[in-house]
Amino acid sequence: MADIVSCPSGLTGRIRGMRVREERVLADRKLAKNGGQVDELLSACWEELLEPGPYTFTDGKVDWGQVLQGDRFYALLQVRVFTYGPEYAFAVPCQAAACRARIDWELDLTQLPVRTLADESRAAFMAGNRFETTLPDAGTRVRFKLLTGEDERRLPQLQRAAPEKLLSSVLAYRVQDVDGVDARDKRRFLEDLSLRDADFLVDEFDRVDCGVDTTLEVECSECFMRQEVELPFDRGFFLPGQARTTRRRERSTSSPA
Repeated sequence: MADIVSCPSGLTGRIRGMRVREERVLADRKLAKNGGQVDELLSACWEELLEPGPYTFTDGKVDWGQVLQGDRFYALLQVRVFTYGPEYAFAVPCQAAACRARIDWELDLTQLPVRTLADESRAAFMAGNRFETTLPDAGTRVRFKLLTGEDERRLPQLQRAAPEKLLSSVLAYRVQDVDGVDARDKRRFLEDLSLRDADFLVDEFDRVDCGVDTTLEVECSECFMRQEVELPFDRGFFLPGQARTTRRRERSTSSPA
């Protein structure tokens, strides 16, 4: 049975939970390597387009490569909720160096904060996905874009190509042009930015975007330290039964004889 969901941008449709046949998508190593798992899973579980939001699709079919990153993740959350329910249990290590205990945590996925796409951002996205801001230290105006599904598939390749320049790679990919800077010199300009300007730019990306806030605060039951973690998003997110089996095996093998 499918339910109607409305994504942060206004994209609306009927979506269902996963069926047994979708397991092949999660197990497909080729799709995992080229980043196609999300597209395949969303295409399989999205049954009907009701409102395209800011997108232009042909034949009434959603092209997930055009869809904003925030919408894609929100839709994936709904697939997970419709499949297993809203409760999600996971484990993370305590960040305190003197503790490092295992923190078991559970949350309701439907309670995660959602940022909708503002009218101003919607208009800018529909006009060519082009946003502007001025860097506080450099005093320079730059134009950038929001990430879509196609970008999601390209970014990991760029990051693997230059892991020691992760921030500059992301900035160079998202910044389209800079006032007074030749396109050939854009990368050099971005690498010379102050960290204050870089932080400001990343905050601007988030400010005009839409999506789900996946930063969580958890508390260690051993040392009681409260800490921020990112919502774990791995194979266990969509196959929690296998994840629980793995955790049981880990606990049994680590138990004293």
